[in-house]
Amino acid sequence: MLGSGTSVPHKDRTSSAYWVETDGGSLLLDCSPSAIHRMAQEKLDWVNLDAIWISHFHLDHAGGLAPFLFGTKWAPQTQSRTKPLKIFGAMGLKDWFDAIDNASNYLLSEQPFPIEFIEVKPLEEVELFAGLTGVSFDTPHTDESRAIHLRDSEEKTLVFSADTGFTQALGSFAREVDLFLLECSFVKDKPVEGHIQLDEAIYLARYSKAKRVVLTHLYPEWDEVDFEDVVSAFEPGVEIVEAIDGMRIDI
Repeated sequence: MLGSGTSVPHKDRTSSAYWVETDGGSLLLDCSPSAIHRMAQEKLDWVNLDAIWISHFHLDHAGGLAPFLFGTKWAPQTQSRTKPLKIFGAMGLKDWFDAIDNASNYLLSEQPFPIEFIEVKPLEEVELFAGLTGVSFDTPHTDESRAIHLRDSEEKTLVFSADTGFTQALGSFAREVDLFLLECSFVKDKPVEGHIQLDEAIYLARYSKAKRVVLTHLYPEWDEVDFEDVVSAFEPGVEIVEAIDGMRIDI
């Protein structure tokens, strides 16, 4: 858990980013501006990162992509890298990235190693790297926002909702996964429809029958409550965990 927070500056929670490591390689789910230094703080092998998934183009989820590639272009550690880096996202990913890149003619696509932008259609299965496949699902947040369902060569599964409004279909998408990484921006009385609050998250946790649910993308209002108390009050009947920066979970 590189970043369990939001766009709002917080002393303990940085913005959205999650490192997934399998026997076949490594994947970064979202790349917030803070992610590029959080990877180093956690002593992760960012030099050899295999793939990046961009859930949508809001800056607290994707704003670190250009700075990361600016870093890899010039960092001494990456000058001898030869394996490609694959960057996945919804349609429009390359145009969005090019608008940033062209603003100052950074030429970020010209790296010491090959990079490839791959735009994925909803429900299209893609190979992120050998031994890890993904299927994405439209979510009600932005036009391009996507959840992703991951499955590795050992049949371990993970769903990352990213930012989303409530939809029961997301619970079906995460049915019986080993880990459901679910946004839960607000405790209650959410001010916008494009996010989830606790009672909605509890419903999706139950409906999905996921083996473990981690609530993340937590706004600062969560600091004012006791996580265990407010969650247990719903008697969820499934394991629900609070995401914390630096937390590591084995599946």
